[in-house]
Amino acid sequence: MLPTLRQLQYLKLLADHGSFGRAAEAAHVTQPTLSSGIQELEKTLNAPVVDRARSGVILTAVGEEALRRATVILNETEELVEAAKNAGQPLTGRFRLGVIPTVAPFLLPRALPLLRQRFPKLRLYLREDLTQRLIAALKAGQLDAALIALPFDMHGLDWAHVSDDELLAAVPADHPLAREKSAAPEALEKEGIILLEDGHCLREHALAACGLKPPRAAPGEESFAATSLPTLVQMVGSGLGVTFLPAMAVDAGLAEAAQVAVRPIDAPHPSREIVVAWRAGSNRGAEGRLLAEVLRE
Repeated sequence: MLPTLRQLQYLKLLADHGSFGRAAEAAHVTQPTLSSGIQELEKTLNAPVVDRARSGVILTAVGEEALRRATVILNETEELVEAAKNAGQPLTGRFRLGVIPTVAPFLLPRALPLLRQRFPKLRLYLREDLTQRLIAALKAGQLDAALIALPFDMHGLDWAHVSDDELLAAVPADHPLAREKSAAPEALEKEGIILLEDGHCLREHALAACGLKPPRAAPGEESFAATSLPTLVQMVGSGLGVTFLPAMAVDAGLAEAAQVAVRPIDAPHPSREIVVAWRAGSNRGAEGRLLAEVLRE
């Protein structure tokens, strides 16, 4: 005997809401009905999935593992329903797209109007997050595709090329390097490189493209890092150091409001590859490729 989709839905709602009453309300069933469904699930698995405490519901170890698998199964089932509903009509209905923060503000404003024009029945749900979390959501079936930058570990994923995004050096407007036509990585390293915080793939991309190691603060000194590209530009404009910016951000006017100069980098291939990624074998793969096609325009 196998668990039913309804039982797995009850488990997920129970984990989301923390009580049988609220979970039953969200499922639009009575509390005894939901409780009975959970009990049947426990009989099927031959193990308790929840501990019923005064403070609320706590998942057991078996319950946590069941929830993890149930989330994937339920998301795959929803994807199947969407695919069947929109068969022969690509990019129709719900499409959950993740986008990294160093791409979203610069590419989406130009891409979204075109997508609305080409695919008027598309309901695009956007989630902005760091690459690692977007890929985890992709593999868990919580996203249909993600707009990310390579290189990155893409095991278990397929992807389609969108563009190569050049990385540029940004220095204070009154800095000696601002008078040069280009900037060498070793010259930038001597001036104190400021990067985005750990977790932003642009940080690793820039260092790898220039053959540099992560900057370390000298003993007794503070190490600077930024949470976003606009903050990073302001820090450079204030004379705190130098940095790397993606060309798509510069083209969108990111550096215009700050006292910074942008120069090409003297390195063989100072760039990152922007791609649309999806789970290997996903039935949304054709739509992922179509989305990449539109974004290339």
